[in-house]
Amino acid sequence: MRRAPDYLTKMIEPVVSGMGYECVGVEYISSGVPSVLRVFIDSDGGIQVNDCAKVSHQLSGVLDVDEPPIKGNYQLEVSSPGIERPLIKVDDFDRFSGQSVEVQLFSPFDGQRKFRGLLEGTQGESVCVVVDGRPNEIPFNLIKKAFLTPGSSGLEEGQRNGK
Repeated sequence: MRRAPDYLTKMIEPVVSGMGYECVGVEYISSGVPSVLRVFIDSDGGIQVNDCAKVSHQLSGVLDVDEPPIKGNYQLEVSSPGIERPLIKVDDFDRFSGQSVEVQLFSPFDGQRKFRGLLEGTQGESVCVVVDGRPNEIPFNLIKKAFLTPGSSGLEEGQRNGK
Protein backbone atom coordinates (compact mmCIF):
# COMPACT_ATOMS: atom_id res chain seq x y z
CA MET A 1 0.00 0.00 0.00
CA ARG A 2 1.29 3.44 -0.87
CA ARG A 3 0.75 5.30 2.34
CA ALA A 4 -0.52 8.84 2.05
CA PRO A 5 1.66 11.68 3.32
CA ASP A 6 1.21 12.26 7.05
CA TYR A 7 -0.51 15.62 6.55
CA LEU A 8 -3.30 13.93 4.54
CA THR A 9 -3.72 11.10 7.04
CA LYS A 10 -3.85 13.58 9.94
CA MET A 11 -6.53 15.54 8.08
CA ILE A 12 -8.64 12.48 7.18
CA GLU A 13 -8.49 10.28 10.31
CA PRO A 14 -10.35 12.69 12.65
CA VAL A 15 -13.15 13.18 10.11
CA VAL A 16 -13.64 9.43 9.68
CA SER A 17 -13.46 8.62 13.41
CA GLY A 18 -15.75 11.57 14.18
CA MET A 19 -18.38 9.90 12.01
CA GLY A 20 -18.13 6.70 14.08
CA TYR A 21 -15.94 4.69 11.69
CA GLU A 22 -12.43 3.32 11.99
CA CYS A 23 -9.94 4.78 9.53
CA VAL A 24 -8.06 1.61 8.56
CA GLY A 25 -5.66 3.43 6.26
CA VAL A 26 -5.14 6.13 3.67
CA GLU A 27 -3.40 5.53 0.35
CA TYR A 28 -2.33 8.18 -2.17
CA ILE A 29 -1.24 7.29 -5.70
CA SER A 30 0.04 10.30 -7.59
CA SER A 31 1.42 8.49 -10.63
CA GLY A 32 -1.83 8.40 -12.63
CA VAL A 33 -4.13 10.98 -14.16
CA PRO A 34 -6.03 11.73 -12.08
CA SER A 35 -4.25 10.92 -8.84
CA VAL A 36 -6.12 8.59 -6.47
CA LEU A 37 -6.77 9.16 -2.78
CA ARG A 38 -8.10 5.92 -1.30
CA VAL A 39 -9.52 5.77 2.23
CA PHE A 40 -10.29 2.42 3.89
CA ILE A 41 -12.95 2.47 6.60
CA ASP A 42 -14.47 -0.14 8.90
CA SER A 43 -16.97 -0.48 11.74
CA ASP A 44 -18.20 -3.17 14.12
CA GLY A 45 -21.21 -3.85 11.90
CA GLY A 46 -19.17 -3.92 8.68
CA ILE A 47 -19.32 -1.40 5.85
CA GLN A 48 -22.09 -0.87 3.31
CA VAL A 49 -22.11 1.29 0.17
CA ASN A 50 -24.08 3.99 2.00
CA ASP A 51 -21.34 4.23 4.64
CA CYS A 52 -18.74 4.83 1.94
CA ALA A 53 -20.94 7.48 0.31
CA LYS A 54 -21.41 9.33 3.63
CA VAL A 55 -17.70 9.38 4.38
CA SER A 56 -16.84 10.37 0.80
CA HIS A 57 -19.29 13.30 0.96
CA GLN A 58 -17.89 14.47 4.30
CA LEU A 59 -14.25 14.15 3.18
CA SER A 60 -14.97 16.02 -0.06
CA GLY A 61 -16.15 18.97 2.00
CA VAL A 62 -12.91 18.92 4.00
CA LEU A 63 -10.54 18.32 1.07
CA ASP A 64 -12.13 20.64 -1.52
CA VAL A 65 -11.46 23.96 0.18
CA ASP A 66 -9.87 27.20 -1.02
CA GLU A 67 -6.40 25.77 -0.42
CA PRO A 68 -6.83 22.06 -1.20
CA PRO A 69 -4.20 19.73 0.32
CA ILE A 70 -3.84 17.92 -3.01
CA LYS A 71 -2.77 19.90 -6.07
CA GLY A 72 -4.46 19.13 -9.36
CA ASN A 73 -7.23 16.67 -10.10
CA TYR A 74 -7.65 13.59 -7.95
CA GLN A 75 -10.19 10.85 -7.48
CA LEU A 76 -11.44 10.12 -3.95
CA GLU A 77 -12.29 6.47 -3.25
CA VAL A 78 -13.75 5.28 0.04
CA SER A 79 -14.11 1.55 0.65
CA SER A 80 -14.04 -1.23 3.21
CA PRO A 81 -10.69 -2.95 3.73
CA GLY A 82 -12.14 -6.14 2.23
CA ILE A 83 -11.29 -9.72 3.08
CA GLU A 84 -7.59 -9.10 2.35
CA ARG A 85 -7.45 -6.34 4.93
CA PRO A 86 -4.27 -4.28 4.70
CA LEU A 87 -2.12 -4.06 7.83
CA ILE A 88 -0.78 -0.54 7.94
CA LYS A 89 -0.21 0.60 11.50
CA VAL A 90 2.14 -1.16 13.91
CA ASP A 91 -0.86 -1.84 16.18
CA ASP A 92 -2.55 -3.77 13.33
CA PHE A 93 0.12 -6.47 13.57
CA ASP A 94 -0.73 -7.10 17.24
CA ARG A 95 -4.47 -6.70 16.77
CA PHE A 96 -4.59 -9.41 14.10
CA SER A 97 -2.14 -11.78 15.77
CA GLY A 98 -3.16 -15.38 15.10
CA GLN A 99 -4.40 -14.62 11.57
CA SER A 100 -2.88 -15.72 8.27
CA VAL A 101 -0.92 -12.97 6.58
CA GLU A 102 1.21 -12.10 3.57
CA VAL A 103 4.05 -9.65 4.04
CA GLN A 104 5.90 -8.16 1.05
CA LEU A 105 9.21 -6.37 1.55
CA PHE A 106 11.10 -3.52 -0.13
CA SER A 107 14.29 -5.58 -0.11
CA PRO A 108 15.14 -9.21 0.72
CA PHE A 109 15.28 -10.37 4.32
CA ASP A 110 16.71 -13.84 4.99
CA GLY A 111 16.89 -14.28 1.21
CA GLN A 112 13.24 -13.56 0.43
CA ARG A 113 10.90 -10.65 -0.25
CA LYS A 114 7.57 -12.35 0.53
CA PHE A 115 6.45 -14.18 3.65
CA ARG A 116 3.12 -16.05 3.94
CA GLY A 117 2.31 -17.50 7.32
CA LEU A 118 0.79 -16.99 10.72
CA LEU A 119 1.07 -13.53 12.24
CA GLU A 120 2.32 -13.58 15.83
CA GLY A 121 2.35 -9.84 16.48
CA THR A 122 5.26 -7.50 17.07
CA GLN A 123 8.45 -7.71 19.08
CA GLY A 124 10.22 -4.38 19.40
CA GLU A 125 10.73 -2.99 15.90
CA SER A 126 9.90 -6.29 14.18
CA VAL A 127 6.84 -8.22 13.03
CA CYS A 128 6.84 -11.95 13.75
CA VAL A 129 5.48 -14.25 11.01
CA VAL A 130 5.70 -18.04 11.41
CA VAL A 131 6.28 -19.77 8.07
CA ASP A 132 6.31 -23.59 8.04
CA GLY A 133 6.86 -23.66 11.81
CA ARG A 134 9.81 -21.23 11.64
CA PRO A 135 9.43 -17.77 13.24
CA ASN A 136 10.69 -14.82 11.19
CA GLU A 137 11.22 -11.47 12.91
CA ILE A 138 10.89 -9.01 10.03
CA PRO A 139 11.97 -5.39 10.64
CA PHE A 140 8.92 -3.13 10.31
CA ASN A 141 10.82 -0.63 8.14
CA LEU A 142 11.36 -3.32 5.45
CA ILE A 143 7.63 -3.94 5.00
CA LYS A 144 6.27 -2.62 1.72
CA LYS A 145 2.81 -4.19 2.01
CA ALA A 146 1.09 -6.55 4.44
CA PHE A 147 -2.42 -7.95 4.41
CA LEU A 148 -4.56 -10.71 5.87
CA THR A 149 -5.04 -13.71 3.61
CA PRO A 150 -8.51 -15.28 3.35
CA GLY A 151 -9.40 -18.91 3.84
CA SER A 152 -6.73 -20.15 6.18
CA SER A 153 -7.48 -17.54 8.86
CA GLY A 154 -10.78 -19.19 9.76
CA LEU A 155 -12.81 -16.26 8.42
CA GLU A 156 -15.67 -16.62 6.04
CA GLU A 157 -16.28 -13.97 3.42
CA GLY A 158 -18.20 -11.08 4.96
CA GLN A 159 -16.95 -11.73 8.51
CA ARG A 160 -15.00 -9.10 10.38
CA ASN A 161 -12.08 -9.73 12.67
CA GLY A 162 -9.76 -7.88 14.98
CA LYS A 163 -12.29 -6.54 17.48
